Amino acid sequence: MAEDQRNDSPNPLETGVSAAHNLRGAIKAGKTVSGAAKGAAAGPYGAAAGALWENRKTAGKLLAGMAVLLLLPVLFLLLLPGLVFGGFSDPHTSFDPDNPVFNSATAIVEICNEITAAITTVLNEGLADVEERIRADFTASDGDEMEVINPYAGNLIYNANQFVSQYCAAKEADFQAISISDMAGMMRKNKKHLYSYRRTEEIREKTETDETTGEETVISEKWMIYTILYNGEAYFADEVFSLSEEQKELADNYAQNLSLFLGDGMNQHMGGWDGTGIPSLGDVRFTDGGMEVVYFNQMDERYAGKPYGTDRIGSSGCGPTAMAIVVSTLTGTVVDPVEMAEWAYENGYWCKNSGSYHALIPGAAGHFGLSVSGCTASEPQRILDALSEGKLVVAIMAKGHFTKSGHFIVLRGVKDGKILVADPGSFSRSEQLWDLSIILNEASRRAGAGGPFWIIG
Repeated sequence: MAEDQRNDSPNPLETGVSAAHNLRGAIKAGKTVSGAAKGAAAGPYGAAAGALWENRKTAGKLLAGMAVLLLLPVLFLLLLPGLVFGGFSDPHTSFDPDNPVFNSATAIVEICNEITAAITTVLNEGLADVEERIRADFTASDGDEMEVINPYAGNLIYNANQFVSQYCAAKEADFQAISISDMAGMMRKNKKHLYSYRRTEEIREKTETDETTGEETVISEKWMIYTILYNGEAYFADEVFSLSEEQKELADNYAQNLSLFLGDGMNQHMGGWDGTGIPSLGDVRFTDGGMEVVYFNQMDERYAGKPYGTDRIGSSGCGPTAMAIVVSTLTGTVVDPVEMAEWAYENGYWCKNSGSYHALIPGAAGHFGLSVSGCTASEPQRILDALSEGKLVVAIMAKGHFTKSGHFIVLRGVKDGKILVADPGSFSRSEQLWDLSIILNEASRRAGAGGPFWIIG
């Protein structure tokens, strides 16, 4: 009878183990999980984790005795949803007590909001820490005055998906300890690694007037100019989470899967890019939308192989290319993708293996003297009004017609009631007319820096 039951009703734990092994193989091959948000248990992640949850008493004993020999790959696989889905202690959350967390968009969104809030808190503490180090450095210097340039004041930049993935990778088999507070504590202990600073010296002159004689004297002062630098998640992988090369690879793929799962457009890296570009398009300008728009394509052979950080414009440079289109069009001064990629990298907007932080858009617009205003998908009339006024709108897109993961495009006009775009990754898509509903529906659901749309001009 027992044998018959095993054959008729597979053990849920065994099912979970099988699903986990299969998914881990896909992840190691660099594949993403496109259906993670569907199904009764949120796809393969949910199938494996749900099986363990359903049998957590039995699984706990099994894992305690056999994890090292048998289930370490399964445990490692489950580390990521262990944080995103609220841990392993209970399949329900207070955000939606009537539904398992795997099936509750409300619960998952709230958990992700908590993760973001925790990371933001620690990053702000990191800023305070680097400012204190700067003051100490100035005190020990021979400078007369100091100036601190903090590009992150009120506008932090980071990739939460990378933090989550690296933290989970660092925990190894200690899955029971995974929690948002534990991740925040781990980061807080290493907050000195979050930011660094660059110091330059400058002689500045000022004029002082003698109150009695009215005589003016020019005085030279040595100024210490400090620029705060965000070190980036790739640096944290080494200095904060101390990941091995295999852990880094898996964490990077986990982060890509998480971005796809959340639909946030944070991953704009084309992993399958083979390094080749398209023949030079030459000087392309669109005039069919009521204004002349300068066009660049990141795959153009003039730009595709050029560096964007340690990546390439062809694989990861849609953000700088989009802003090259915007700046060149609206300022009248041509700034090509190579120049914009260099500027973005030097100013901390490049995210290794992921493309660009969303803050690149308002950051670059402000630097080049353009007004910028964030806009949500629930404000279609603002987008239409802006385009009719000769402004451009940058959008960060999630999976759909424009991308398999994340991609910046430029909305450049309205024609016959439809939207014209300048897509940095496709000239053919840039010649098509698009329903605004498609763009609104496929825009990032969790954009940062005021997005998923930025009205510029």
